[in-house]
Amino acid sequence: MSIQWFPGHMAKTRRLLIEQLKWVDVVLELADARIPDSSRNPMLHKLLGNKHRLLLLNKVDLADPTWTAKWLTYLRASSPVYAVSATSGLGVKQIVPELERMVLGKQAKQAEKGIRLQTIKVMIVGIPNIGKSSLINQLTGGAQAKVGNKPGVTRGKQWVRIHKRVELLDTPGMLWPKLEVPEVGRKLAALGAIKDDVFDIEELSAWIIDWLNLHSPKALLRYQVSDSEVTLESLGRKRGCLIHGGRVDLLKAAQIFLRELRTGQLGPITMDYI
Repeated sequence: MSIQWFPGHMAKTRRLLIEQLKWVDVVLELADARIPDSSRNPMLHKLLGNKHRLLLLNKVDLADPTWTAKWLTYLRASSPVYAVSATSGLGVKQIVPELERMVLGKQAKQAEKGIRLQTIKVMIVGIPNIGKSSLINQLTGGAQAKVGNKPGVTRGKQWVRIHKRVELLDTPGMLWPKLEVPEVGRKLAALGAIKDDVFDIEELSAWIIDWLNLHSPKALLRYQVSDSEVTLESLGRKRGCLIHGGRVDLLKAAQIFLRELRTGQLGPITMDYI
């Protein structure tokens, strides 16, 4: 069953993105290194057209490094891609030099016409909870120097200077109207891109545990369950999530499991394969 939804603020974000694209030199797209395919908004490909795009696989410290290397090789066949961590700053120093390289052709044409060197304007896009704010803080050293309204910028939207020649426009997290593939929706929910109240988190947690049992059983070793496979109930029992009669509080177990998954306590995990 597909998940169909499109909250009003996301429709507004889409309109904002379309309005601002003409003012932008490069789009900085953030994806989750743990789900490099599932976390990319398929609407963007159509919306961006031939606009320059720099893809960043964020939260790389939480992803399986072997799979990250495979994804980087695969994705670099079509566009520049870097693996970064917006929390630790890993890989962030590569971003501005790459942005500068990407506009060299445009600047050369401007120079031929006698136009002086322009500030590089960048729009940052991505799904909710992907780490855009953390990345901006890394790029600005925590000091988000707003540079004021620019032509074409929706009232109240501010550009932030991240380098002496680079200005960046943040956009709210945006998903797409219909999640056609149920597994994609579950992966997005698993890693916190979709609010927990959209899914039954007990059902979601059970699905993730089944997925890990099949694809990455080492991730479940921390629960030290003697059974051949971990279940939400055995995990909850191990974590002491017991209620009257010795039954397991599955909701509490699911909440604990999702928190530990999302914060990397299960070790490096990649849930998208090539």
